[in-house]
Amino acid sequence: MHEAVGRTQSRTDAIDPARAAALHVTLGQDGPAPGAGDALPPFYHQIYFWEALPADRLGRDGHPATGQGLIPDLGLPQRMWAGGRLAFDGPFRAGIEATKTTTVEDVQIKTGRSGRLGFVTLRHEIAQGGVPCVTEWQDIVYREPPETRQARTDPPRAPQDAEDSQDAAFDVTLLFRYSALTFNGHRIHYDADYCRDVEGYAGLVVHGPLLAQRLMLMADRRLGGVRRFRFRATSPLIAGETGRFCAGADGRYWVSGADGRQCMEAWAE
Repeated sequence: MHEAVGRTQSRTDAIDPARAAALHVTLGQDGPAPGAGDALPPFYHQIYFWEALPADRLGRDGHPATGQGLIPDLGLPQRMWAGGRLAFDGPFRAGIEATKTTTVEDVQIKTGRSGRLGFVTLRHEIAQGGVPCVTEWQDIVYREPPETRQARTDPPRAPQDAEDSQDAAFDVTLLFRYSALTFNGHRIHYDADYCRDVEGYAGLVVHGPLLAQRLMLMADRRLGGVRRFRFRATSPLIAGETGRFCAGADGRYWVSGADGRQCMEAWAE
């Protein structure tokens, strides 16, 4: 077992309704924005509990540098939010102070077809007034830089049996606003030169959590409320590219790119 497993930290946040209203507009949601006391839609907790660190404690990618807090330095500089799962235990309300406790649940180093990989699982437990609201398991992958990795494998093809679908495009302004709301400094979402020249992407990358957020809202409408959700990123969606958000049978959801590749797969109940 890695020595980092079991590390924990807690943060509190006032859950400002104005921030939720800003996300509501950014996502293009219909109807009035949630106000103080209202239960927030699923995954809105992502815009709270910021970790605001000075610049000298950030890595070259704009994220908090590893090896100084919960996440150990694995010697793998490229970070990717690979997926996660969520349990919505009760309403998470705007305007009511909440506590988020984060625990390092697992750390593993593996060797795959593209080289060495580091897998870190964080468990986030959110409560208001001592009552659990959300439990989230976040899977983060750390990789070698592109110049040392082996050739990438082809992404999977998206299913073709959608029962419902919605198209959405993501421009640079939307990516900037979502980065600001989540206090996400990862340069792959706003620094095109870094994104292309350092991390090897074709263009600015749409946030994985933003794709998951849209799938969760889709599932929430279809199911009349989401109790459980899990997702896995399979290929990046690039800014300016239209993504197709799909729902299938048996609680399956996915995002496909313009060329039919699968960018994310998910399951909801």
